[in-house]
Amino acid sequence: MSYIFGYITADGCICKRKDRQNSYTLNITSKDKEHLFKIKKDLCPNHPISMKYNSQKISYFQIQICNREICRDLMNLGILPRKTANLNHIEVPDKYFPDFVRGFFDGDGTIYTYKVNGTPQIKAGFVSASLNFLEKFNNQLCKVINIPPKNIHKTFSRHKNIPQYSICFYIDDCRKLADFMYGKNPSLYLPRKREVFEKWKLINRRHYIKQNYPSKIGWRLNEKSFV
Repeated sequence: MSYIFGYITADGCICKRKDRQNSYTLNITSKDKEHLFKIKKDLCPNHPISMKYNSQKISYFQIQICNREICRDLMNLGILPRKTANLNHIEVPDKYFPDFVRGFFDGDGTIYTYKVNGTPQIKAGFVSASLNFLEKFNNQLCKVINIPPKNIHKTFSRHKNIPQYSICFYIDDCRKLADFMYGKNPSLYLPRKREVFEKWKLINRRHYIKQNYPSKIGWRLNEKSFV
């Protein structure tokens, strides 16, 4: 349930029903239909999965749950209607925090590998439209994996003029993050994201020797002659 709660924090929303007073619907969306089936199995086995399209005509799968008890519990935990930019800090006990982080990562996290000067690198990150939520999440997560809090970067959505905030993890911090999320070999996770971490473990970086490359400013200064 902590994993599903984290996933809902990222890719779920609660909407007030127009046809009934004080009634709400929980929507959970995903591009991964098989993964949504796993969530449905633990949360609401009898609910169907439907398809919808966003404003860019991209197809998504969704579960719609009209359950007063589930919606009430989520709202008491901090998942309110129109939560996108108004998500406040969510209290998650340390015991369940790895599962919550993994769920949030599978919903609003990114992970990929790349190369710098021919040397393999890895980068993982989290994104949220709510600065208040991400600040507290950043501090709690970095504290438990024993690293300094990450800088929070601000960007804007490509399709909507809405600010988004993100934190990023590299190399050794990615290893600590992966150990934290998958260390107890959980059964519920998004395979394509975990596979990136697993493949990274097999990459041989032993030959890598860190070079003191000049900064962009230093490189530009070195290009010129000064009297």
